[in-house]
Amino acid sequence: MTNEEMRKWIDEASYERLLGKWRFAPPGDPFFQGDTGKYYSEVMAKKRSENPGRHVTASKSLGW
Repeated sequence: MTNEEMRKWIDEASYERLLGKWRFAPPGDPFFQGDTGKYYSEVMAKKRSENPGRHVTASKSLGW
């Protein structure tokens, strides 16, 4: 997957999906490396701040 494709996936993913990938991705996952990793965390933080209550719901649905 190219950086552009990863950014598109990040943009289109729900907060729950981002959180799940964040929690359960294997070490070294390219989504969390370099500029793409920084972008991932920025988008995730933005989506979380848009609806803070969603974080708790998403976290509970994912478990852990």
